[in-house]
Amino acid sequence: MKQGLKFFFIHFFVIAFFIVAALSYFNPVLQGKVMYQHDIAQYTGMAKEQNDFRKANDQEPYWTNSAFGGMPTYQLGANYPHNYIKKLDRVIRFLPRPADYLFLYMLGFYILLCCLKVDYRLAVVGALAFGFSTYLIIILGAGHNAKAHAIAYLPVLLAGIVLVFRKKYLWGFVLTALAMALEITANHYQMTYYFMLLVLILGVVYLVYAIKEKEIKHFGVSVGILLMAVILGIAANATGLMATKEYADWSTRGKSELTINPDGSPKQNTDGLSKAYITNWSYGITESLNLFVPRLFGGASQENLGEESKSYNYLIDKGLPRSSALEFVSGLPLYWGDQPGTSGPAYLGAVVFFLFFLGLFLVKGKHKWWLLFGSLMSLILSWGKNFSIVTDFMIDYFPFYDKFRAVSSIQIVLELCVPILAILALKKLAKDKVPAMDKITSLKLSTIVIIGVGIILFLFKGSFDFVGAADENLRMTGLEELPEMLRLDRKSVYTSDLLRSLGFAIVTALLVWFYLKQKIKFNYLVIAIGILIVFDLVNVDLRYVNNDNFVSKRKMLEPFKESAANKMIAKDDGVYRVFDQTDGFDSAKTAYFHQTITGYHAAKPAGMQDLFDFHIYNGNLSVMNMLNVKYVIRQNQEGKTFPIENPNANGNAWFVQELLPVSNANEEIKALDSLDTKNRAVFNKTRFSTISPLSYEMDSTATISLSEYEPNHLIYTSKNKNDGVAVFSEMYYKNGWNAYIDGKAVDHFKVNYVLRALNVPAGNHTVEFKFEPEVVAQGSRITLASNILLVLIFLGGIGFTFWKTKKEGEA
Repeated sequence: MKQGLKFFFIHFFVIAFFIVAALSYFNPVLQGKVMYQHDIAQYTGMAKEQNDFRKANDQEPYWTNSAFGGMPTYQLGANYPHNYIKKLDRVIRFLPRPADYLFLYMLGFYILLCCLKVDYRLAVVGALAFGFSTYLIIILGAGHNAKAHAIAYLPVLLAGIVLVFRKKYLWGFVLTALAMALEITANHYQMTYYFMLLVLILGVVYLVYAIKEKEIKHFGVSVGILLMAVILGIAANATGLMATKEYADWSTRGKSELTINPDGSPKQNTDGLSKAYITNWSYGITESLNLFVPRLFGGASQENLGEESKSYNYLIDKGLPRSSALEFVSGLPLYWGDQPGTSGPAYLGAVVFFLFFLGLFLVKGKHKWWLLFGSLMSLILSWGKNFSIVTDFMIDYFPFYDKFRAVSSIQIVLELCVPILAILALKKLAKDKVPAMDKITSLKLSTIVIIGVGIILFLFKGSFDFVGAADENLRMTGLEELPEMLRLDRKSVYTSDLLRSLGFAIVTALLVWFYLKQKIKFNYLVIAIGILIVFDLVNVDLRYVNNDNFVSKRKMLEPFKESAANKMIAKDDGVYRVFDQTDGFDSAKTAYFHQTITGYHAAKPAGMQDLFDFHIYNGNLSVMNMLNVKYVIRQNQEGKTFPIENPNANGNAWFVQELLPVSNANEEIKALDSLDTKNRAVFNKTRFSTISPLSYEMDSTATISLSEYEPNHLIYTSKNKNDGVAVFSEMYYKNGWNAYIDGKAVDHFKVNYVLRALNVPAGNHTVEFKFEPEVVAQGSRITLASNILLVLIFLGGIGFTFWKTKKEGEA
């Protein structure tokens, strides 16, 4: 009983400590402020119509017309029936955002280390090392909440796997299934996929040891249990997964029907993302050393250089006022690495980095090997195009690897593995069974390695040019010598941060040495290293994410300011689309106020992307007309935006005179070059073999107009003396949109590469399109059954544990 109370109070106070730590770092949330996150602002724009409809109707639309001409909301925060795991997740993340994610980082890692049989004091230190890892804080500042969310549950998922292999089959199963369910709920499958690569490595290492130790049966049982747990966790999210898979095939992540590029050249990859797109964000090989030295390659694309910088003093010498000079140097591109840009380095911490190397020499057994190989795999694959022989192999031959962009993100595996081994090193130091000479030898070797890395970086400093990709653009400001001053600043931070990291590593080595020489007790060593880790990481974190990132809640709830042009367009209460040429294709600003053909999403609708590539970028007005772009926003010479009304927009629906057949997608999209979309439409006869090419006699009085609008339900009134083909300025999406004429279900088909069309009989009719996705109904049934099963197993586990405890007590 006393042990149970002690167990409870230890973990209770640890959780309370994590809450305090998270709220302390993100303390503005206590004042009701929120972090300004670019990606979340964009999400708010994309989801505006969906959220407004949900609030007004207490119903989920599952479709929005506000962005990209129309798309499902499956990746825009759709709520599905029986998604109880999502409700559980919200209970766990009870703190204000983003403190909730930092809390979850630490809690998950603490659970993992406890499952690895690490003492709670060391587990707390490890949780701090993981939680305050610079990359994990930076992604919160950038608004990559789904990524942070998914990363936070990975340690818990790993903990379940470890428990199963420790022969804690029941609770290992429960924890794995629950963690997998929460991981999928986080909705960032790229992070989950990369983690599964680590699990493969772990499995291979465990198999080798199982063969060596003659534990093949246990290994087989463990793998079987884990597979069932993973399947149950996945099934508990069946609706979201099935819907996402369905949408992914329709998006730029799916297989393209096109085999040509806009210039007519053959398309190299039709199965999804191109290699160039996948590897655009590739870590530089040497740049990876910023895991140890934060600003080795400058830090961030927008870094605050401060008053001590060469750039600041140069601006002052040029006569700029102090305030102007400070503002100018607060966002200069200090980063000069291989990536197109970055919000900051993936700094692990010099203390953690040193302890990781100590672990390589001191820790024995399977844990060291899967952590080492996982780290190396993560590092090599993060190099992307800079180590193309491995990356190309993965893209060409490894299932689903080509579905994800920004390969540098795979360093999240390294972010997980390195602090685990670092803490296992400290655990080994405390063990009396480990010979003292082994400990001292490991300390000496790791110190030599770290100091050696530092010396090499000093010696090779002269081989770097410290030139950034955007430096020449700075000359256009009229400050000719600014790029050279910036280069000197990069050299300066290279040296200062290198000395800083070496200092932290040497202090850590000395602390370990004092412990081994019995100058300090182990508890004091743990406290001192914990303080060092926090001081090291938090000071770097604050360079990139601090109180300046916080704004009033209203600014995030209403992230976009309505311009005069937006207000003028809003006076038109019709249903139409707007194309803001001043805002670009990758922005959800317009979607916040109007329906538009642009938006912000990692997986855009492939058809709209193709239309932009082939036609819209080239100014094809006929394509703009068929998309019902009624207003175009432009900018005058004074920088003010103004709307231009397009009188030739085709409207919401129209009858065409001719329906012309083509043989494939290439011909279909090329036909739009000169197609009169008001009177003619093209269809792919290979895909729609039951549709016949026809030429209709147009009734000059025939009309078809939108009479009622909801994002998931469109009602049209048709008046035509003759049979006709109506074209609708809405995206064709076969999986869910159903057509009805006078309440009777009818087939519709795709024309003009992306639009819907329908044969409408003569007379007066009501035409309806309803979004009724079967995938939601099917997935919900699987989700409900899986949730019930998961709860029953969990309750059974509690009952079995109590029964076992009682039986052992009686014995």
